[in-house]
Amino acid sequence: MADKKPNFEKDLEKLEETVAALEEGGLSLDESLKRFEEGITLARRCEKALTEAERKIEVLLKNTDGKLEPQPFGESEAEPQDENAPGGPESPPPSEVNEDDEGGLLF
Repeated sequence: MADKKPNFEKDLEKLEETVAALEEGGLSLDESLKRFEEGITLARRCEKALTEAERKIEVLLKNTDGKLEPQPFGESEAEPQDENAPGGPESPPPSEVNEDDEGGLLF
């Protein structure tokens, strides 16, 4: 690799190519192992880049006073629930939901 700085998009593209080659088959055992090792390295680099991006997002989130305040990624502030809304106090626990009802489980 000419430039030593990892690039998420390039790493992800190469990882996808590696997975496709392994799924196609036709590679020798040695080549398959080599590709698998490369795939693991690429997957770890991608995961690290995503984790770093997530940390940056957490740091940049502001609180209600306009001050920067770390917050968990993907979670919003708790909103008061309407008692009649789905998932409110009147909803049955998941174990009591009939799977045959429309809008039930997907699988």
